[in-house]
Amino acid sequence: MAEVKVQDGETLENALRRFKRKVLQEDIIKEVKRHAFYLKPGQKRRVKQALARKRARKKSRRDIQ
Repeated sequence: MAEVKVQDGETLENALRRFKRKVLQEDIIKEVKRHAFYLKPGQKRRVKQALARKRARKKSRRDIQ
């Protein structure tokens, strides 16, 4: 759980910036998106394989150049 306490003399914008950075570091957004809907194990495997193929294509394009 990301928690940020506003320090004396600190602007709200700075506190919000620190909060956003903390949320990104703790991967809270990624977890929320992952639990937003249920995927059957077979669907999860297909999505994972598709992402792996996409990464491999991207890497091969970078290696060629």
